[in-house]
Amino acid sequence: MESESPPEKDLYALLHISPEATDEEIRKAYRQWAQIYHPDKYQDLQMKEIATENFQRIRDAYEILSDESKRQIYDIYGMEGLSSGLELGPKLSKREEVKEELERLRRRKEEEKFFAHARPSGSILANLSVPQYLEGDGLIRGMAMSSEVQSQLSKRNSVAIGGNLVVSGNSGTGAASAMLRHQLSPVSSIEVTATAGLRAIVGIQTTRHLSLHSTATSGIALSLRDGSINLSNAWTRQLSDTSVGNIQLVLGPESSIAVGWQKKDEKTSAAGELKFGTSSIGASAHYTHSFSKKSHGRVAGRVGSTAIEFEIGGGRRISDFSTLRMLYTIGIQGISWRFELHRGGQKLVVPVLLFSEINSLVAAGAFFIPTSLYFFLKTFVVKPYYRRREQHKTLERIEKSAVQVREAREAAGKAQQLLQNVSNRKKNKQIEKGGLVILRAVYGNRKAIQRNDAHNELDDEVASQVIDVTLPLNFLVTDSGQLKLHDGIKKSGIMGFCDPCPGEPKQLMVEYTYGGENYKVVVDDYEELQIPSERHKI
Repeated sequence: MESESPPEKDLYALLHISPEATDEEIRKAYRQWAQIYHPDKYQDLQMKEIATENFQRIRDAYEILSDESKRQIYDIYGMEGLSSGLELGPKLSKREEVKEELERLRRRKEEEKFFAHARPSGSILANLSVPQYLEGDGLIRGMAMSSEVQSQLSKRNSVAIGGNLVVSGNSGTGAASAMLRHQLSPVSSIEVTATAGLRAIVGIQTTRHLSLHSTATSGIALSLRDGSINLSNAWTRQLSDTSVGNIQLVLGPESSIAVGWQKKDEKTSAAGELKFGTSSIGASAHYTHSFSKKSHGRVAGRVGSTAIEFEIGGGRRISDFSTLRMLYTIGIQGISWRFELHRGGQKLVVPVLLFSEINSLVAAGAFFIPTSLYFFLKTFVVKPYYRRREQHKTLERIEKSAVQVREAREAAGKAQQLLQNVSNRKKNKQIEKGGLVILRAVYGNRKAIQRNDAHNELDDEVASQVIDVTLPLNFLVTDSGQLKLHDGIKKSGIMGFCDPCPGEPKQLMVEYTYGGENYKVVVDDYEELQIPSERHKI
């Protein structure tokens, strides 16, 4: 089985050198290739154009591999590291030092990008009531809006500014808030908050990591309206890799103590809380299960002195950044639906009160009708639509890949044109002295190579998945009758090669003669090949 692809080494393949090649070996390889591809060697305009194109590839590879700093970046991150603008300052001797320096530079670039952008979030809630509409009082029972913008002022300081507006019936309230957070140390921070509006409050809160698994938060808030003070303390403990427990204590006009637990893993999310206060008591819990990467189901319940209700529903991701959710709720306030649209940091919530009293017929209809409608639409409308869209995207990818492969084959064919004379000369010399002669070599899709090996014929289907590389391999045979392809280097980067099947595992099959004997070998894409070898004898 083919191993996972190692880091990109196409430039080494292009110059036909080992990743451990010395500076002298790199210069020697460049001079040898330059003798073949230098444009001044060709009078024919078409051949000169082909030579210019390939000579530029050789020169670019040499400029990178002959520069110690660029070569170190390329060895670790490939061309992506070079194109991202990473540059090393002082000369570093060890690979670990180079990698650490590159990671530091990359983190700094990410931090600069992070600091330069504010992160907005907000929500809109439109509360609808069918009973109210039937009584002639309008459909909208109330609305609420909130918005917040967070911005990183520096590495240790951040600010958040927000506001909210709530309208219910003929009355409304609003508030504006600001928060400044300062990171005191890697384990502690402090926040100062201020709220203006109906509830004018100023407060300060500190957070500290007590240990690797425990965090404590303490705060004090002063109401500017009545002078009351609230003290709060919270402790959070990591119970396991996926679960967290917390305790919160509030002392003030409305004192309370709450004990909570949360668990989240790849497939499920669950939470529960018990709260005892001077004005209320209650318990709540929810469980969410992901059926796939796109859909999930949710069950929740709340019971206490102020609410008794049960909630069930689910949601589906409709794009990379958007999720749509529908929930069915039944409780002492009646029967309702709630629709939610989440996109990035924005949220739209639309609760719809269907019936203000609990009626078994209405309750059953409110649950089964939309559920049945959902599964009907999913089966006969949504799935067929997405299936057609995926098929269309697949065809586009195939067409795009076909264009890329066609262009790569043309480039490989041009490169082979310039190798042909020298390759034939080397081949004839090896024939004369009974040395190494490549009779046939094909590179490409592993399954196509194996099918060709079994039937010993190159039909149209196999031919579309492989490329004949007999000529470039004969060119790479040394005067002493040896051929070596280095370990860990993808063979499609070799001059005269190309990738005929992007994304598919590939192999190279070589049939050759040496000393009048026939040989055959098949190697994986990144596997070393050294011939001749007695192990390959047929």
